[in-house]
Amino acid sequence: MRVIASSIRKGNIIEHEDGQLYVVLTAESFHPGKGTPTTQIDMRRLSDGTKVSNRYKTTEQVERAFVEDNDFSYLYEDGDGYTFMNDENYEQVIVTRDTIGDQAVWLQEGMKVILSMFNGNAVAIQLPPRVTLEITETEPAIKNQTASSSYKPAILSNGAKIMVPPHIQTGTRVVVQTDDGSYVERAKD
Repeated sequence: MRVIASSIRKGNIIEHEDGQLYVVLTAESFHPGKGTPTTQIDMRRLSDGTKVSNRYKTTEQVERAFVEDNDFSYLYEDGDGYTFMNDENYEQVIVTRDTIGDQAVWLQEGMKVILSMFNGNAVAIQLPPRVTLEITETEPAIKNQTASSSYKPAILSNGAKIMVPPHIQTGTRVVVQTDDGSYVERAKD
């Protein structure tokens, strides 16, 4: 299916001119004051993991591969990869570490995700936009420190490191963006 370059988003699968499939890592459109608007697309080749960066005119046509998006639940990780279960037919799929990449840190048992399937293989994953985790380690708050501009490092229950406002203490449950690992808010339990 041909679409204009500016409509491509992170996680889309593109069939490149070389006949290979690529998963989009980032897609950014630039609109200069003078000149032609362009879209910069960073992508990873599914066959071998090679990263490629291409610049297209914003209105240029790009071939988007037909992939089927299905709802899956995350079960567990083992030596083979990450195991997910199709919510409709209970079929299990193993997804490689390369496919999940640095998003693996946000996976939680039972988490609902969307797997993009191409010819029976998972080629991309979409996580929920936010997850709730507990702070396992952080520095104590400093008196008279304003919360507006200063953040302190913290370690989450999944081992990820994030920056949180000074009033957040160890044991606090927080909401985190999965796309960039940024603190959103204290969890409302």
